[in-house]
Amino acid sequence: MSELEYPQVQGVAPGNGYSHVVTGTGQWVAVSGQLALDQDGKLFGAGDPDAQAEQVFANLERCLAAAGTTFENVVKLTFFLTDVGHLPAIRVVRDKYIPGTKPAGTAVQVSGLAVPGALFEIEAYAII
Repeated sequence: MSELEYPQVQGVAPGNGYSHVVTGTGQWVAVSGQLALDQDGKLFGAGDPDAQAEQVFANLERCLAAAGTTFENVVKLTFFLTDVGHLPAIRVVRDKYIPGTKPAGTAVQVSGLAVPGALFEIEAYAII
């Protein structure tokens, strides 16, 4: 497990469900944006942000495990959403996978994603 630190930032409003800064030492792991695709590449949970969030975080967990790490070492998540209204569904699932202090995060609304029907894509960075 890496030693991650979450410095307090003066003069910046507190993050709502994310940390402004995360530092650590170790090997850098980048996980490409994950969509709600099953192991056969088919969209899971069409039109259902809750189901898609579960699939995306399960995919992220599998990718992190392949790199020899877990969500415990994630320092940054980036959410690409077709509708920021889906953010609450993502946060509920994120909090199940990442309890406690949250990594740095960015949420961006986009006009579309590579897979029709995908509601969001999430990428992760970790230090192990």
